[in-house]
Amino acid sequence: MGGFFAAASKVDCVFDLFFGTDYHSHLGTRRAGMVVYGEEGFNRAIHNIENAPFRTKFEKELKDMTGTLGIGCISDYEPQPLIVRSHHGTYAITTVGKINNYAALADEIIDNGSTHFMEMSGGTINATELVSSLINQKDNIIEGIRYAQERIDGSMSILLLTPQGIYCARDKVGRTPLFIGKGEEGFVASFESFAYLNLGYRDYHELGPGEICIMTPEGVQVLSKPGSKMRICTFLWVYYGYPSAHYEGVSVEEMRYNCGKLLARRDGMTKADIDIVAGVPDSGTAHAVGYANESGVPFSRPFVKYTPTWPRSFMPTIQSKRNLIAKMKLIPVHELIDGQRMLLIDDSIVRGTQLRETTEFLYDSGAKEVHVRPACPPIMFGCKYINFSRSNSEMELIARQVISKEEGENVERAILEDYANPDSDRYHMMLDRICKQLGFTSLRYNRLDDMIEAVGIDRDKLCTYCWDGRE
Repeated sequence: MGGFFAAASKVDCVFDLFFGTDYHSHLGTRRAGMVVYGEEGFNRAIHNIENAPFRTKFEKELKDMTGTLGIGCISDYEPQPLIVRSHHGTYAITTVGKINNYAALADEIIDNGSTHFMEMSGGTINATELVSSLINQKDNIIEGIRYAQERIDGSMSILLLTPQGIYCARDKVGRTPLFIGKGEEGFVASFESFAYLNLGYRDYHELGPGEICIMTPEGVQVLSKPGSKMRICTFLWVYYGYPSAHYEGVSVEEMRYNCGKLLARRDGMTKADIDIVAGVPDSGTAHAVGYANESGVPFSRPFVKYTPTWPRSFMPTIQSKRNLIAKMKLIPVHELIDGQRMLLIDDSIVRGTQLRETTEFLYDSGAKEVHVRPACPPIMFGCKYINFSRSNSEMELIARQVISKEEGENVERAILEDYANPDSDRYHMMLDRICKQLGFTSLRYNRLDDMIEAVGIDRDKLCTYCWDGRE
């Protein structure tokens, strides 16, 4: 995934840039960077944050950097922001998104004799470098940004810093958010709406899909109006978004609460069936509270997450190590587990490894039953747009593994759609297989229609690709 932040101020912006970027640490695990522009020109710092949080790595920059314009990012993959010199002049750029056709685009640019690319480890190209190369194909930055977004198969939001101001561009169908905040001394741009509130800024503007603005200390000017097609990622509410965030006017915490409420209403479990409802910390907690309040079954915290030194469950990036860290972080409260019939809500089941280990951990701690209720439907397709899942193949998804054993690997789209239909026999067979494979007492996923109702905005404005393959 990844997140970014920008500041344009009449006074030094580094303090706001530092903390605004840090507020995006829940979105990425590998690299972070800041670039500021001031009297001495551009000044950039990039650090590896795999083994230490953003603040500890960038404390020196907070003291040494000065400038009135700046951009920062938390990145799951490539080092950024980059400083680029082209016919547009010198600028800095950072991006959030995913490019599926990066190899074809890079080959095309190289064949045209325009540039070369520095390979990262593993032989991949820095996506932000590729975006800048596409922008540089055009006569001006606005045309370049539009061109890049049209050519990219996937999704790409951009912050581009020039001495004149900061260009803010939301991806063409709005799969990820981009907000502008206003303060006494200037403006900020942010992936997360809450990231600027404690810095003294208030909500000013939420960019629409494909919208491009330029932000200066004096104001914000719209350069390209938003398009009519919206496909914001629904998983932002289910999991990725921080509880205090909101997108398209919908609160993350409220959506999760409503999601759990609707799940309980459809599920029908009562005190006669279960003793407690618990959420897998932290993203499952609000879902579980909604379920508990609707069902009348007490909410409990039978295990807690140790977070002082492990802030995110998907750090580090190696899957086996991530699974181990996730297991190490969960500390049992045996008095609340022993002999209990538990209903456990997690935000999702991707591969199933972590939730299977959590269930085993609860049984080992004395649980009598562990009923599992994921807050979203079975994940059927790897994300094409925001790097939600690190799966190298869709066959790593547990739902697809079960389907593959039954149907073979090359499954027709109509059959996959039947497996995604919660009223089909294939769907119920798949759930039964997953339940037995992961060792749950029972398993019921949230339905897509209930989850969409919990969001509360037009179905056509939501991206649900990972569940139903809908583009």
